[in-house]
Amino acid sequence: MDRDRSALLAWAPQMLSVLRIVTALLFMVHGTSKLFHIPPDAQFDNLQLMSLIGVQGMLEAGGGLLLLIGLFSRPVAFVLAGDMAVAYFMAHWPKSWLPLLNGGDAAVLYCFVFLFLWIAGPGPWSIDQRGRSAY
Repeated sequence: MDRDRSALLAWAPQMLSVLRIVTALLFMVHGTSKLFHIPPDAQFDNLQLMSLIGVQGMLEAGGGLLLLIGLFSRPVAFVLAGDMAVAYFMAHWPKSWLPLLNGGDAAVLYCFVFLFLWIAGPGPWSIDQRGRSAY
């Protein structure tokens, strides 16, 4: 049993990188939809770049890209965690306190994954860790 646990733990740093990459891709697509209409979403057809949603799109696309490649991972993750907390309380909390009822599940989950990445770092498959040990 200990050998199985050791084998799993040996992959923990790489899985941290996988978590960062997948989260970044999913997050980034929210921004590309808003800014570049990729994928297209009709609700963003007349988006003003300097509106609240436009700035959110820039944070999603830019922050997602930086996290994807693992550049400035910790400060970016910290900023995005705060961004998601603000988004939750501005856009979702007024509808209901419960994420299941207010549509804020993703904002809460992103917030806590970003907080985790801020503490844990980007993992070994990142520009930040290039030439360094995994931790």
